[in-house]
Amino acid sequence: MAYASNIRTVETGLRLPALFKGLGERFARYQVYRSTLNELNTLSTRELADLGISAANVRAIAYQAAYGE
Repeated sequence: MAYASNIRTVETGLRLPALFKGLGERFARYQVYRSTLNELNTLSTRELADLGISAANVRAIAYQAAYGE
């Protein structure tokens, strides 16, 4: 009895750079999120109000700045 196998092979040299690129992009976006969040957290409630931002929305604004959602 004969068996047929269909094995896909992907060169690991092609997958690793894509993996590192994706991780680098995720880390860069996270850094934007953290720096935006830190900047907004240094502002007083009055300064945030002058910008039209509520203190409750600081995280959402930082997330939107980093990830655009």
